[in-house]
Amino acid sequence: MTTAWSWFVAIIVVINIAGCVWLLWWTGKRRPGDPAEDATSHYWDGDITEYNKPMPRWWINLFYITIVFSIGYLVWYPGFGNFEGTSGWTSAGEHDADRDEADALMSAALSRFDDRPIEELARDPEALGHGKAIFANHCATCHGSDARGARGFPNLTDTVWHWGGSPDRVLESVLHGRQAAMPALAPALGSEQAVTETAVYVQSLSGQRVDPSLAAAGRKRFAMLCVGCHGVDGTGNALLGAPDLTDSYWLYGGDFDSIRQAIVNGRNGQMPAHEPLIGPRRSRLAAAWVYSLSQPTEPVAETSGSGNAGSR
Repeated sequence: MTTAWSWFVAIIVVINIAGCVWLLWWTGKRRPGDPAEDATSHYWDGDITEYNKPMPRWWINLFYITIVFSIGYLVWYPGFGNFEGTSGWTSAGEHDADRDEADALMSAALSRFDDRPIEELARDPEALGHGKAIFANHCATCHGSDARGARGFPNLTDTVWHWGGSPDRVLESVLHGRQAAMPALAPALGSEQAVTETAVYVQSLSGQRVDPSLAAAGRKRFAMLCVGCHGVDGTGNALLGAPDLTDSYWLYGGDFDSIRQAIVNGRNGQMPAHEPLIGPRRSRLAAAWVYSLSQPTEPVAETSGSGNAGSR
């Protein structure tokens, strides 16, 4: 808060407290010439009289007590401009304390899953239950509650993995995030015709019906600019996150306009690293649940670490 706003808040607080004190004092006292409590001369139906009785003193004193309490509150807690209060309390500090307490309880509950391979966790119903809940809280915003993704956000339930679908690669993605960048290639291609030819050839890689002459011309341009990431045959490179262009899965759409847009403007997809956000323990459980989505159902082997058996 700036100094000006601090003074503004402090002045408003003082005015309000002083105004409440004055209002109680001014309205609570009797003055010379005031009518007696039973002498207001207002009558209804002959025997119903309006009296001029002030509030009981104990009631007014309660208001004064609340004012004293508010002053003590502003001394103990922050609220009087930039004055931090004598207690040292902050909302951020209380949040951190509550978070640390919750993290300690979470760690105690999840510690028994430590040091177990992702493949094993992916067959443990209890570990999967925790992983699914963690996914719902931290990953569903982008990938959807069912993990099937959306345009620009990968479907995690199939067997298509741009960065690799092994347990270690999935865990690496969750822990450290991913930064996928395709540069804008229109300047390098040099013309609208060249962009069109390249887009048509990319369409042909996945078996779409296209103009053969345009695809043939686009193949040469693809060989000059695109094979470094997507490979000579267009099957991609999981080390770079370059997608396979020969299958039917398209993260941003496989129609001509979507492919052309990708070539002209490039793509820049980012998944944040979750290890700093939720820690390695919960990241491993989320990774195990994600990994399980694309794996065939298998019986759970009993282990000394869990004591659970069954199937999911």
